[in-house]
Amino acid sequence: MDFLQTVLAFLFALGILIVFHELGHYWVARLCNVKVLRFSLGMGNVIYSRRFGPDQTEWVVSAVPLGGYVKMLDARETENGEISQADMSREFTTQSVWKRIAIVVAGPLANFVLAILLLTTLFMIGVPEPVAKLRAPDSATVAYRMGLRGNDLVTGVNGKPIRFWSELRWAMLESAIEKQPVILTVKPTGTSETVQVIVPLQQLSTEDIESDFLGRLGMNLALSEAQLGNLMEGSPALLAGLQKGDVIIEIDGKTILDNRDLIETVRASPGKLLHVKARRAGAILEFLVTPLSEKTEQGIIGKLKVEVSSAPEMQNHSDSLSDALPKGMERTWSASILTLKMIGKMILGEVSLKNITGPLTIADYAGQSAKTGLVSYLSFLAFISISLGVMNLLPIPVLDGGHLLYYSLEVLTGRPVSTRIWEMSQRAGLAVLLLLMVIAFYNDIVRLLPA
Repeated sequence: MDFLQTVLAFLFALGILIVFHELGHYWVARLCNVKVLRFSLGMGNVIYSRRFGPDQTEWVVSAVPLGGYVKMLDARETENGEISQADMSREFTTQSVWKRIAIVVAGPLANFVLAILLLTTLFMIGVPEPVAKLRAPDSATVAYRMGLRGNDLVTGVNGKPIRFWSELRWAMLESAIEKQPVILTVKPTGTSETVQVIVPLQQLSTEDIESDFLGRLGMNLALSEAQLGNLMEGSPALLAGLQKGDVIIEIDGKTILDNRDLIETVRASPGKLLHVKARRAGAILEFLVTPLSEKTEQGIIGKLKVEVSSAPEMQNHSDSLSDALPKGMERTWSASILTLKMIGKMILGEVSLKNITGPLTIADYAGQSAKTGLVSYLSFLAFISISLGVMNLLPIPVLDGGHLLYYSLEVLTGRPVSTRIWEMSQRAGLAVLLLLMVIAFYNDIVRLLPA
């Protein structure tokens, strides 16, 4: 069932992204009075075809879902270059260079528009998100040396206000890629004042950035307090007098920061008598509890047989359209720039080619996000649409960016690129594209194989 959900989520995502991209080309071609012969969803052999519209455009679904195309009337692709006199004015290559540029750039722009619409919708819907509150760092970490402590609330990065953990991670990732330090505005726990903390992101290695770089710094998401849920029958906690709703604040003199701290402390204490302090209705109570011993593959661990929530502190916020639209545009812009920077660093060898992903990884992410919920899936669609738009603007022949390069040269020189150069560059571009696909598939297989 999971496999079927993953396949369906992947195919739906591809369909939406490809159709939107190709409709961009189609709509602008029609506006420029260029004749469109075929609109294809997918590549390869046609499995469904229907003609309609004033030009009897052929709308088809093809066998291979990894792409699509809009075929316009083009003298280079007709037999002997013969086109009827009536259609000559609507042939693609006879249009002004600016019309050709508009038609080509419309596809990637459509992907950016789709991303803006999706992100704007998400900002308007509003979803519960973890607040940008930090868990107590280990004393050996950078975060501790910078003065960060448990439950510090980050309210800004480089002077820009933030509220959520996702915003904190995104802002710090942008600076980490640029090897620049960031200035965090932090509200320490129990105070109303804020302080500024400089985090030296320039010290991070490429491997650090490609992994959990915030974790490497000691900046982990704060979890909710260690509040007990349902106590199972025979639970050592229940026998000791603890109740549902009690908040564990201390064990054997050690402060319990959150639910993870409670779980780790109990797991490390099988069969050991623990002196526990808990908060109940404002009062501090003390208990003696001995965790059960349970044998696992990792060894013997302690258990209290109590439900403990692992959720961080959440906050829900929705924006009006007037606020959500600029935020959607800004997030699309920053994601596009970040993608370009990552590509540039891959070319320079500063970032590993392991970051190139292919359809298998995308399908996996599609299935995981669909399983999480509609909001997660729409967010996935938005960022894949941004990546598709950016990739298509790269100056690689065969892609839209390659055609824009031809037309830019035409604007500069006053004459179109010769047919011979066009054909040679198309072959070279196809070779580059195939190489990238091989790398992507290899990375996908390595990533998805069990370690």
